[in-house]
Parts: sequence; C-alpha cells; structure tokens
Amino acid sequence: MNNVSQIPQTPLIEYLLRLGDSTLILGQRHAELCGKAPALEEEMALMNIGLDLFGQARHWLGYAAELMAAEQAGIAFDADALAFRRDAQDFRNLLIVEQPNGDFADTMARQFLFDAWHVPLLEGLANAGDPRIAEVAAKALKEATYHLRRSSEWVVRLGDGTQESHTRMQRAIDNLWRFTGELIRFDDVDQVMIEAGIAPEAISLVERWQTHVEKVLKDATLTRPPADAWMYTGGKTGHHTEHLGFLLAEMQYLPRAYPDATVW
Repeated sequence: MNNVSQIPQTPLIEYLLRLGDSTLILGQRHAELCGKAPALEEEMALMNIGLDLFGQARHWLGYAAELMAAEQAGIAFDADALAFRRDAQDFRNLLIVEQPNGDFADTMARQFLFDAWHVPLLEGLANAGDPRIAEVAAKALKEATYHLRRSSEWVVRLGDGTQESHTRMQRAIDNLWRFTGELIRFDDVDQVMIEAGIAPEAISLVERWQTHVEKVLKDATLTRPPADAWMYTGGKTGHHTEHLGFLLAEMQYLPRAYPDATVW
C-alpha cells in the first residue's frame, strides 16, 4: 500500500481517517498494557476499552477504505490495509493518543482528556447527515460514555487521594495538556464537515469539553493548566511526535514481514 499517499483524499476521507486513526492508536496503547495493569480488574477494563476502540477504528477505516477505492479504480483497500500498510506521515490521529502509557496516572489522564472530547463529538456525529456515520457514531457513543465515566472517576480518585497519587495525576495532566489543543481547534476539513451537516458545531464541542474537564479537575482538587498554554499540533495533517513511529513498528511488524500470510 505504498501508493496510499497518491490517492486523492476528499475532506470526508480525511475526516474518517482522523476518527479511525485516533481510536486505532489509542487502542494500540491499551493493548500494550496487557499484563501490566495494577490489578486484574483494571487489566480487564483496559483491554475491553481497547477492544471497543479497535472496533470503532475498523468501522471508520473501513468506510474510508471504500471511498479511497472508489477514488482509484482497480485498487482494493480495506481497514486492515489502512492500519498496517501506511507509514507514520499518512496517519491522521490526534497527537495525544500516541503519547506513551507512562504510569497509571498518565494512562488515565490521557484517556480522560480524550474521552471528554470524544463523547460530545460522537453525540454530534450520531445526528450526521451521512447515515453510515450516524450509525457508527450511535453505537460508539454507548461505549465512549462508559469510557468517560470510568476515566473521570479515576482522575478524581487519584487527584483527591493520597499526596503521591495527587502529585502523579497533576503531573500527568500538566504533561498531556500541551497536546489538547488539537481537540478544540478546527481546520478546513473540520469546517467542510460542519457545513455538510456531518460534524457538530465547533463552539458546542469546545464548550462541552472545557466544562466537563474543568468540573472533573475541580472535583479532583487538581489545577487546570492555563487555557492559553502553548500547544503542539500537526497530528491531523500527518506531523507526529517520535512516539508514533515506534508504536507503528511494533503494531505493523507481522503484516509487513509476512504480507501474504492468511488466517487459518
């Protein structure tokens, strides 16, 4: 799939790749935690959330692959090809999801900041003018609502817990905050999707994200970093941190090493 970069990508394809890649990469971060959770119950919860994210990614990337195949007749694409045969610069995921797992506070802070954005986004997409997007979003929303409830509870539990857990959660929020700018900043692709009646209005999404994040951080006795802090951007246009390359090297090794392998 080396020629994927040469395929004309419409705003809809770009948007679907952003949705699919973000859930795929965050799901892969969860997969890395297998056998490393602090308790068996958390192990199962983290793996289940990862499976939810993989399922969402398959739907978004599957739709994108169909549209890409239509753009370039004669070449077959599917969700697996998009997941395992693209290079880092072809991925459109948010920068926050590719950040390393770190300790448990880092993992839950990353999940919380993503979930607080993901839920209102999916609520808007569930009313999209595109029936297929609306159907996928409606199903994903049920999963993401649980994800947000759980990650919010953990932020409060750790932030308002012991001195050590409070310190670690505050540090995690501070370190990850610089990657939240992409969640609430919108570009031309986002605007096209809004005008097409697919994506939710930007103002509503930003306000809901900010309101929920501020409430949870207050309940957790944590200090919210400055709203005007400098932010990293670029993930949505293929400019990533060094962490994505290492993640993809592990995730894509088998299908790249044995491209003709089949499942018995």
